[in-house]
Amino acid sequence: MNQDSFEEIDVDDLAERLGSGVLLIDVRETDEYVSGHVPGAVSIPLSELQTRVDECRDPRGEASILICKAGGRSANACSYLTAHGLRVINVAGGTMAWMMSGRDVVEGTQP
Repeated sequence: MNQDSFEEIDVDDLAERLGSGVLLIDVRETDEYVSGHVPGAVSIPLSELQTRVDECRDPRGEASILICKAGGRSANACSYLTAHGLRVINVAGGTMAWMMSGRDVVEGTQP
């Protein structure tokens, strides 16, 4: 794996991994996050990523999973974090794919 490579999963894979205590990070801006996010997702907006890299490390040493609206911003965040030595996974299709699959979202500021 080169420095810029990272794994990508779909929302079905995400749903399976959520119960294992994985660190799921939503990189959308705060207003987007508050309007509806995957249950358990922690908000670290892409605009704050550079100053919050340490918060993106899974405390268990596992790869952190990143999500945005459709997968583009989280892929950019994955590239950035991979370049800084973190193990990360991108969610293809993002929160839109999660909602289109009929899964629940949480509104508000809490994960």
